[in-house]
Amino acid sequence: MKSFKKIAIPISLGVLGFVILNSCSVGIPKGAVAVKNFNSDQYLGKWYEIARFDYKFEKNLDNVTASYSLNPDGTIKVQNRGYDYVKKQWKESIGEAKFVNDKSEARLKVSFFKPIWSGYNVIDIDENYQYALVVGNNTKYIWILSRTTEIPESFKQRFIAKAQKLGYNTDDLIWVKHDKA
Repeated sequence: MKSFKKIAIPISLGVLGFVILNSCSVGIPKGAVAVKNFNSDQYLGKWYEIARFDYKFEKNLDNVTASYSLNPDGTIKVQNRGYDYVKKQWKESIGEAKFVNDKSEARLKVSFFKPIWSGYNVIDIDENYQYALVVGNNTKYIWILSRTTEIPESFKQRFIAKAQKLGYNTDDLIWVKHDKA
């Protein structure tokens, strides 16, 4: 009985760990396609969050930005920053992103709490890398990004239409205010 416990407990913990780690999906919503011929170097830099759903980790945040830079090991540093208008303070979170497949496909996985990874999929971007539509693993996660604090109406409508076609309830989008430097 003692030797059974010596084997059963570590195996059970290993299986449990495997299940927990695999529950962290790095998928892409059904019907969504990540941008091909993606230029990751051109994507680096600062982006302003124009719209998103109401996520617990971004609750009460305005003036949200995401900055992407290359780490020495080839991964991407992700630095998210936003102003909590209730607590009247800036919040920042730093994570890491890696490509799921090839660098030329805009499918990444991102982690702010290793070893938990989530999908980050650029599914639409303009030819000059000024405006982007990003989705997570499923239709609960979506971001509209811009290199400036505003987005032209044509891109806003294009991204909303694409999101709706994939099953996103775009009426739930929060349009982020940018009024602080």
